[in-house]
Amino acid sequence: MMAKDLKDKSKVDELTVTIVEKGEPREWTSKYSGSGGRVCDAEGEDEAGEKVSLTLWNDDIDKVQVDSKIRITNGWASSFKNKLQVSAGKYGKLEVL
Repeated sequence: MMAKDLKDKSKVDELTVTIVEKGEPREWTSKYSGSGGRVCDAEGEDEAGEKVSLTLWNDDIDKVQVDSKIRITNGWASSFKNKLQVSAGKYGKLEVL
């Protein structure tokens, strides 16, 4: 799958990108359950040069650095604040290649 194939509210079977930018992690707390964790915004670039926004969660934040090549499998794509973002989510997997 390539960045141009991503659609809002759709499954991401497999996406490989190189991290070109990584923001600062921030804490979050659910207003419903009170649970929380860390989240971080990043930007990746696929082999065609297309850029995609990524959301990194908890332990994945520390695994990924700028210039890391990563693969997300069984993830999701969703629009947040009118911007399409990709994440491994709760059931997906992010691995550094």
